[in-house]
Amino acid sequence: MRSFEHLRDEALGCTRCRLAEGRTQVVFGVGDPAADLMFVGEAPGFHEDRRGEPFVGRAGQLLDRLCGEVGLSRASGVYITNTVKCRPPDNRDPQPDEIASCRPYLAGQLAHVDPGVVVTLGAFATRLLLGDVTGGPADPWRVPVGSVAGYRFALGPRTLIPTFHPAAALRGNADALSCLRRDLRLAADVLAGRVPTAAEALGLAEAAEATAEPVPARTGAEQLRLLE
Repeated sequence: MRSFEHLRDEALGCTRCRLAEGRTQVVFGVGDPAADLMFVGEAPGFHEDRRGEPFVGRAGQLLDRLCGEVGLSRASGVYITNTVKCRPPDNRDPQPDEIASCRPYLAGQLAHVDPGVVVTLGAFATRLLLGDVTGGPADPWRVPVGSVAGYRFALGPRTLIPTFHPAAALRGNADALSCLRRDLRLAADVLAGRVPTAAEALGLAEAAEATAEPVPARTGAEQLRLLE
């Protein structure tokens, strides 16, 4: 496996998709390279493109404040990145081919950092990584974030917790703000061992079902959705 530094250097010179044409710089990621918690957002915005660091605008300031409420800090034990590493023009949504071009970098970050908990911020990160959980991108690509926020999913050995992007809360979505608070507390609780990881909870659920009446087979996200 390539070193983390090699992966970053490769990303900084990347020209795999059209986003390279308009960027100021690549926004690879920032934080503890051995973090227990990784945040995955959507794409760099104006301020991120200028500074080369994810979540430094208003959405990042809100994320920092909400993390502080539950004892989390980007200064310790946290790594932050996005599904795409270059700013889309006029902050438009990243396109599927752009996300696919950046996918190897995100996969490398997950492999190297190896966090115990991954929190996806917003639709694009949630749908992308939820596709890994369910075995394919087709169905999860249409899943609204609100329908999966607050649940734990087993992403291999990791716990995936989907939630809203802080920008949604800044647009006045009170539900998004309350969900963010709840889901960041859930992430902190999983990290502290106060609630089971997704894999542990799945094992408990399967054990409980083994002693109950047979139930119909479940597929995709239904199989891995875990109640708090």
